[in-house]
This record gives sequence, structure tokens and C-alpha cells, in this order.
Amino acid sequence: MSGLVNALVIVAVAALVIVRQFSARQIGTDRRWWLLPAVLAVVALREPGILDAHHHTESALLLGVELLIGLATGAGWAWTTRLWVETDGSVWSKSTKASGGVWIVGIALRVGLIALGALIGVHQNSSALMLGLAATLLVRSGVLVWRAQSFTGASGSAPAYGFGMAPPARKERA
Repeated sequence: MSGLVNALVIVAVAALVIVRQFSARQIGTDRRWWLLPAVLAVVALREPGILDAHHHTESALLLGVELLIGLATGAGWAWTTRLWVETDGSVWSKSTKASGGVWIVGIALRVGLIALGALIGVHQNSSALMLGLAATLLVRSGVLVWRAQSFTGASGSAPAYGFGMAPPARKERA
């Protein structure tokens, strides 16, 4: 895929994920939570030029920092997401204002990283950004599933934080 197509995929996936996470959604604890991040990572890694041919060390360092930012953003997003248990035992989630702040900081750090790369003359492929997004989504999904499983426990009971709390007010669509 070209850089433009990668950029469009990144924007579309990020927009879809962000919009979906700021509405109440049931968390499934099945094994599919890693699928979207895996697809994004495979697409990113298949692209040639993820590292600058003329600046291997610098581009590898920038890629490593991109992945660290992705991991930190995913963890921060997951830990600032509100979880609660419904009376039927299902676990629900909704991102909070703090989650939005985590996204804003993550995006600002990525923009700074791109600017730093441009300043030192390293060509950065959009695949690195896609790989960072995959890391963000993988960590976020993994932590949320882990948190959801701790709510229901191995026996299926629901004793943990948020049990019995009223869910956030949901607006009806007109």
C-alpha cells in the first residue's frame, strides 16, 4: 500500500475505534480482541521501508520510541476507561475524559516524534505509525479484557469494582 492509503487506513481505524469507545459497549472476553491489532501489524510490517535506508540506527530508534508511545497510550487508555458490571453479569466499558486526554497526549507525542525525525533528516514511513497504532490497540484491548475477566472471576460471579453501579447515562438517538 502507498503512504496515502496507509494514512487513510490509520485515520479511519483511529476514528472508528475512538468513536466506538466513547459510547458504552459490552466487553467480550473471547479470543478475538487481538485480531484488529494483528491485522494492522501485519500490514505495517509487509511494507518495505519501515526503516530509512540511509539512517538505519536513527529510524530504528524512532520506531522503538513510536512503539513505546503506542504501548503507553494503550495502557493509559485502558486504565482510564470506566468498567462496570450489569445485573446480568456482563461487563461494559466507556472511555472517560481522561481517556480522551491520553489520546491527545499520545497524538502530540507522535507529532513531536515525526517533527524530530524530519529535523534530523530521517524519512519515516507511515507503516511505523500504523505499527504504533497496532501496539496501542493491542495493549488497550488486552488490558480491558484482563480487567473484565477480573470482574467476573473464574466462576462467572461479578463481585469486583463497579458491580451494582449505575451505568453512564445513555442518550437516545432521535
